Amino acid sequence: MTAQIVEIAGQKIAMLPMEDYQRLVDIAEDRADLLAAENAQIRREGGEDYVPAQVVDAIMAGDSPLRAWRKHRHFTLVDLGRRVGHSHTYLSNVENGKKAGGLSLWRKLADELNVAIEDIAPES
Repeated sequence: MTAQIVEIAGQKIAMLPMEDYQRLVDIAEDRADLLAAENAQIRREGGEDYVPAQVVDAIMAGDSPLRAWRKHRHFTLVDLGRRVGHSHTYLSNVENGKKAGGLSLWRKLADELNVAIEDIAPES
């Protein structure tokens, strides 16, 4: 790597060829990615849950978080409705945003799906 040191307004600045600069950027990004992966592994080993790619992909494709988690946990609307004491029709309306659902429903849904309410409830 070759660098030229220049002084501009009293500040020393290193100038280097673009390919050397890009290589340094790539190394720094690779190191940051490695540290992030190591930290994520430590959090997983400590018991922290993570959002599966399948759920993220479904939400990004337009599914409601409730629907994405329900499908990920292999519940039908009928099954989940029975567990939380509501009809599958009502839950469908909640999933589609046509009904708001009360806080007690969201708590039951979160418990059944083993997620935090914040993971499935729409933002207010």
